[in-house]
Amino acid sequence: MKKLVLAIALIGMGSFAMAQQTTPQDRQARAAEMKQRMEQKQQERLAEMQKDLNLNQSQVAQIKALQDKRKGEMKAQFEQNRADRQAKIEEMKAKKVQMDADMKKILTPQQYDKWQADRDAKMEQKKVAMKERRMMKKPMNTATPDVK
Repeated sequence: MKKLVLAIALIGMGSFAMAQQTTPQDRQARAAEMKQRMEQKQQERLAEMQKDLNLNQSQVAQIKALQDKRKGEMKAQFEQNRADRQAKIEEMKAKKVQMDADMKKILTPQQYDKWQADRDAKMEQKKVAMKERRMMKKPMNTATPDVK
């Protein structure tokens, strides 16, 4: 009986873990859905502003153009930040290669191998800790009801 319960629990956990994996198509579909929702929200906010502020069609068009311009500026800034981050990553990788070369000159082959193994183990621990923190931050229920 215990083995049966344990087997069912393991199968359940395994299927739950597999359900959490996403494919690129899933991500693209979610991104498209999110973009559509954001555009719909923007339209709703514009309609609400039009009603609350008694805006004419010219004002609505100007506000929409202003919002689109701001969105484009934000996207450009995001892309610039992405490029800066990529450059910093490359710089860090180069420094790591240099550190390895310097350590290889200083340490004996056995010491160097042990140092590398220790560093790799610490990196793996950090990855696990980061993954656990991300899992703790995720909300349990991702469905959000439209409440107004």
